[in-house]
Amino acid sequence: MPRHYQISALEATWLIRNQELSCEEYILSIFERIDKTEGKIHAFITLLREQALEKAREVDKLVKKREGQGILSGIPIAIKDVICTNGVRTTCSSRMLKDYVPPYDATVVRKLNSEGAIIVGKTNMDEFAMGSTTETSFFGPTRNPWDLNKVPGGSSGGSAAAVIAEDVPLALGSDTGGSIRCPASYCSVVGLKPTYGLVSRYGLISYANSLEQIGPFARTVEDCALLLTIISGHDDKDSTSANLSSKDYVSLLKEDDVNGLRIGVPHEFFGEGVDDDVKDTVWEAILKLESLGCTYDEVSVSSVSYALAAYYIIAMSEASSNLARYDGLRFGFRQERDEGDWATVYAKNRKEGFGAEVRRRIILGTYALSAGYYDQYYLKALKVRTILRRDFERALKEFDVLIGPTMPVLPFGIGEKIDDPLTLYMCDVLTVPANITGYPAMSIPCGFKNNLPVGMQIMGKPFDEETVLRVAHLFEQNTDHNLRRPNL
Repeated sequence: MPRHYQISALEATWLIRNQELSCEEYILSIFERIDKTEGKIHAFITLLREQALEKAREVDKLVKKREGQGILSGIPIAIKDVICTNGVRTTCSSRMLKDYVPPYDATVVRKLNSEGAIIVGKTNMDEFAMGSTTETSFFGPTRNPWDLNKVPGGSSGGSAAAVIAEDVPLALGSDTGGSIRCPASYCSVVGLKPTYGLVSRYGLISYANSLEQIGPFARTVEDCALLLTIISGHDDKDSTSANLSSKDYVSLLKEDDVNGLRIGVPHEFFGEGVDDDVKDTVWEAILKLESLGCTYDEVSVSSVSYALAAYYIIAMSEASSNLARYDGLRFGFRQERDEGDWATVYAKNRKEGFGAEVRRRIILGTYALSAGYYDQYYLKALKVRTILRRDFERALKEFDVLIGPTMPVLPFGIGEKIDDPLTLYMCDVLTVPANITGYPAMSIPCGFKNNLPVGMQIMGKPFDEETVLRVAHLFEQNTDHNLRRPNL
């Protein structure tokens, strides 16, 4: 019989609602698990033990009275430390914001609270969500629960590691160029980047506004669908929020409704730089889907070869603009000795407050936006974005979903590539197209090589998360990859 911390969110909601499981007992088991694993993987920056237990006791009282129960009443969740939480420090894993305490909740946090979810902590990440390894955190790296010497992926590495380590059944991350799907692949969990505009970005500390989305992590597709149901929907506080009514994504998971579903397999997703082990594992998964009633055909999306370059120009340019506000004078890290004129103090604060990777991206973005180079770089990248969106739109008229690997390589060693930024940027080659186009994409576990996880990426049409989730659910229900757990 599974321990309390091992059960799914959906199962826990039923047990708590029917008074077969005390919420306080459940949350205590969660923190016992965190105490056991945290010293090994370092998934959290801030833990909210007393606050979580107090809310658990409140949930138990409401359950006994049979009143005030939300969809997620009593369910523990971890929040990436780039999402604002009222009264709880939100650091972006940066020295610049190490003591920042927001005076408001992000919209997704407000929605979770209104449905009774219990936030147990804020998770570690790459500084300002810039990275693919969770090594650039000011608070130190997160380690992959499958191999403590490997990276967990990034930038939402803490959230993914916490979910597969069974610290929490659910977590939130953000995805600007693969920051949900990359760690989902490397940690063997389910991670979804929703369509741009489906989930409110209000309260998400910005890196690149036109690319980033908040999304769910879970150990099962059903739990992922449950969390998406809660956090999606229109928000007046976010001008980029789509004016669409919410859906119950859990009820839309119909296994028997995929016969004849058409899968497109882009040639470019299996091209140069993708490990043979990864290719073979994902192809086995595609053939498995074919045996379950789907059809597939290969397709070419030639503009994908320009996606990575366009992405980094757009992302770094937006980062240069967004991070200009952190000067140490109005707020943010400030040196104790701040002698000199304004420009000198500003430069020193930012040099000490930001890590090397953040400074690198600010410099590159500022260069791309500077006079004489704007047309050559930024404007050209926006034109490539339009071409890429048209190519994917054309491919998805012929197919219901596109499938390929999530990451081109298996999880690599901590410290192995940190001094080679170009190689690290290349790791995003398969995930950035979904951010540039704004289309939904998710990573699900599809196998293991050398005892390391491989993720399969499923990309769908705008606001058609339903089909993406159904394909993922079909695969999950007919395989056992999602049942494996690391030995911690």
